[in-house]
Amino acid sequence: MCYTHIIMRTYIVFDLEWNQSPDGKQNTNEDLPFEIIEIGAVKMNERLEFIDEYHRLVLPQIYTRLHYRISQVTHLNIQELRRVGVPFPEAAGELMEWCGTDPVFCTWGSMDLTELQRNMSFYELDLPFPFPLCYLDIQKLYALQMGSRESPSLDSAAQSLGLLEDRPFHRAQDDAYYTGKVMQAIDFVTWSPYFSVDYYRLPRNKEEEIRLTFPTYMKYVSRVYPSGEEALADKDVTDMICFRCRRMLKKKIRWFPVHSRQYLCLSVCPEHGPVRGKIRIRKQGENGVYIVKTLKCVDEETADRVEAQSREYQARVIQWRKMKKRSKKSS
Repeated sequence: MCYTHIIMRTYIVFDLEWNQSPDGKQNTNEDLPFEIIEIGAVKMNERLEFIDEYHRLVLPQIYTRLHYRISQVTHLNIQELRRVGVPFPEAAGELMEWCGTDPVFCTWGSMDLTELQRNMSFYELDLPFPFPLCYLDIQKLYALQMGSRESPSLDSAAQSLGLLEDRPFHRAQDDAYYTGKVMQAIDFVTWSPYFSVDYYRLPRNKEEEIRLTFPTYMKYVSRVYPSGEEALADKDVTDMICFRCRRMLKKKIRWFPVHSRQYLCLSVCPEHGPVRGKIRIRKQGENGVYIVKTLKCVDEETADRVEAQSREYQARVIQWRKMKKRSKKSS
């Protein structure tokens, strides 16, 4: 997927509201922790003009009472859902037909596409999405434009951009509309190449592993491994490559843990300078993990920070070994 593919297609901007167990975690269905109760979407053309909309309330089947926080935020009630809601398979089928062929999905944040697929899988519906499923996370694009490392709320973004209208937030149709308005307001040409990839379906083997190149970095998504140790033993996971020239690089600072699920590495490309590697180990179910690795050309200041973090880690290791040695002597 590349930018030229994105700008020539229809955009489906959608938002979901979902319910969860009103009785707490002990009564949560592990296969469906979040049950969709509302779907809202707007369709936009390549000029980012609104051309159509979709809205449907969904009749809950798993959690037949609303969690009190869901009622507070959405102002929905179970009587309304029972009166006008349709079964989820019907709503999902309508949505997919309405979306049309080969759309670009756009959301605020990373959860909606995942939960849509989880709900579809729960009802044993076919997932009519390409693999890998790339989409535009408008929250991320807005944060990139603002130079923010935070995850801003939709209402704060709309207020900051002067987009507020006489419409509420926290209802699917309205949130989809406001997300579309943010798309119109940001520098879409500059930021849309930084698309996201959904992790609900992961590579099943080495051939399906995902490698994506963005304007300023490269991303690699691995297949599932039994453990982090086995993942880090795979050369594809730990290789360092300059994303600009694809040169295989020697490690100046070998991979070291920042914490239990994040590792850093540093190499130097003779042509493009310091390259920082970052590995995140993510859980997949109860007994598996997968790797998301990013490779980025960085400035000398960032490279110096990685070196300082490496020295701090080595100092902690030395201190731990000394304490262990003393403990053995005293026993």
